[in-house]
Amino acid sequence: MTAIDPSLPPEPSLDTKIFLPTFILVIAIGVLLVLMPAPAERLLGSALRVVTGNFGWLYLLAGVACVAALVWLACSRYGRVVLGAPGEPPEFSTPSWLAMMFTAGIGIGVTNWAFVEPIYYYHLPPFGIETGTAQAAEWAHLYGQFHWSVIPWAMYALAGLPIAYSLHVRRQPFCRLSTASAGVLSGKNGERIGIVIDIIVVLAVIGGVSTSLGLGLPLVSALVARCFALQDTFGLQLGVLAIWTAVFTTSVYLGLEKGIRVLADLNAVLAIGFLLFVLVVGPTLFILNISTNSLGLMLDNLLRMSFWTDPVTKGGFPEDWTVFYWGWWIAYAPMVGLFVGRISKGRTIREMIIGPVVWGSLGCMAFFACAGGYSLHLELNGTLDIFTRLNEAGIPAAVVAVVGSLPGGTLTLFVFTVLCIVFLATTLDSTAYVLSGISTKNLGGDKQPPRWNRFAWAFALAVITVGLIGAGGLRTVQTSTVVAALPLFPVLVILFLSLLKWLRKDFGETLRPANYALRHLPDGATEVREV
Repeated sequence: MTAIDPSLPPEPSLDTKIFLPTFILVIAIGVLLVLMPAPAERLLGSALRVVTGNFGWLYLLAGVACVAALVWLACSRYGRVVLGAPGEPPEFSTPSWLAMMFTAGIGIGVTNWAFVEPIYYYHLPPFGIETGTAQAAEWAHLYGQFHWSVIPWAMYALAGLPIAYSLHVRRQPFCRLSTASAGVLSGKNGERIGIVIDIIVVLAVIGGVSTSLGLGLPLVSALVARCFALQDTFGLQLGVLAIWTAVFTTSVYLGLEKGIRVLADLNAVLAIGFLLFVLVVGPTLFILNISTNSLGLMLDNLLRMSFWTDPVTKGGFPEDWTVFYWGWWIAYAPMVGLFVGRISKGRTIREMIIGPVVWGSLGCMAFFACAGGYSLHLELNGTLDIFTRLNEAGIPAAVVAVVGSLPGGTLTLFVFTVLCIVFLATTLDSTAYVLSGISTKNLGGDKQPPRWNRFAWAFALAVITVGLIGAGGLRTVQTSTVVAALPLFPVLVILFLSLLKWLRKDFGETLRPANYALRHLPDGATEVREV
């Protein structure tokens, strides 16, 4: 028998206090939705109306507050702090780091909405603009880029920074939001609050990912049916889910370096190639012109859109779109924050802010600029009546029609189908990795959760999806993400305050214009080192 060196840190192992209640709760929710879908949908629908009607202003203020907090932090002396040991290089190359970040944070949603969201805005425009006008078209092309850019990625970065600091600077043996809140929460009461935070996070992660499944699974099923001349049935959806499960389970099992990173890199290449294809073979000049125009509108009206509640007319646009999206991003923020925090070892705080907020935003804006511009061109010229298809057949059928109108026919549809499959797989493997990390103890920043734990959560995601498809409860879970986001507001505040408290304690007033890292000494003490 090999002796265990007591000087080495313990190996990652299952934390039953977190794993058992959260795993059982997730499965139980899926079963309840299958058995009682109608009552659950009515209950959550009522809760959604209460939340959006009474707390919409809070969602909007929270989005702006996240951006303001990150701008201050990036410009402060703490922006130079390295999330790792002195001299420690980044764990992943910058292209791979950005690819994993983007695919975890956005997933298949952008491929689904980029083609159809501008069409909704064109026919149901904001600010009382007349439907179907040139002004409506300009705002339609812009608003999707607003909903998917700076504020969502700021929410992700704000959640990820305390996680990264906890793992790579403080070297905490847990990849959890409760651990990243330890700068504020302490003692027995803090531990109890931390357990509640972790349970809320698991539910928010499941809710957010279920939203992606609700958007992505019908789309890919419709694409497969069109490519191979099949009927879009429940059996076909299960077959698509089986392929997804095989892809993302293999990726999760192989881990960060050999699985998730490789899949994310492939995803990035496919996405960039597809966007360039749309730009080149589509109405290139129209896309470039309207994208430039949208950039000007964004710069002119960013604050107006960020704070608009429509308090007098009450047309419903902010609640139906902006508040819904902000709730979705907040619900997704814990998952993306945990994942991005884990993969950001060796980056500075400033890099970890610029990476998501700048590059993540540009990636989403490029999708909406090209795909949205192409759809608007079809709608404006009467080439394809997308809005009618949306109303009569739903989003998947409309997206299939738009992509099918591109040159290349079935081949283009097939490539887009592969892109969608890989997009969602990269989101799901990141999710399974995060859920397994939450339920693992002795998990340092350079370690990974046990493989069987990762596989268990991948299996759980597949099982709950099957139940939701059979019960027709996906829309119910989409609605729940906005409701679930409400208790996450104080969690994000606690995380940010915890980070600030740690930074002041660890670095104090010693920082000068250079990069810094915290060095751990053999006697347990720490010292600040310039790197």
